[in-house]
Amino acid sequence: MQKILVSACLMGQKVRYDGGDCLQDGLFTEWRDQGRLLPFCPEVAGGLPVPRAPAEIVVGDAEFVLRGCGKVCCADGTDVTDAFVDGAERALAECMRHGIGIAVLKEGSPSCGSSCINNGSFTGKKIKGEGVTTRLLARHGIRVFSEQQLSEVEALLTSEEKSDG
Repeated sequence: MQKILVSACLMGQKVRYDGGDCLQDGLFTEWRDQGRLLPFCPEVAGGLPVPRAPAEIVVGDAEFVLRGCGKVCCADGTDVTDAFVDGAERALAECMRHGIGIAVLKEGSPSCGSSCINNGSFTGKKIKGEGVTTRLLARHGIRVFSEQQLSEVEALLTSEEKSDG
């Protein structure tokens, strides 16, 4: 059975920067009951507290951050790049350890966004882009989806299980 790495906040864990969660139900409940889901928060795994100041990629993009050329900072200028990279590396290690090839991560997050993130101005303006963890996982062939793409994940799981079966 294919396991799925999932943003811990989507599973109801209070790990978001504001101390909240983004609990999802539907397919998440079904997958949780099947034992498919491995909840993970890269920001907490990287050593950041809950709650914490919001952070955004302020120099470059996720690829630049992973190459050591970009920056993730809080609005007050505190550099949290190392924590974001460390958390991404820990997420990848968990995927490798559990043979995970699919991740469902929180859209919009500077760690987990798969198609959009904030633009680095701390004004709430979204731009096309990926979070640091998403980029690292994708580099290693892990398919990353947002919580808005669950039907695509379900179709992929069904297809993989039919071809394995």
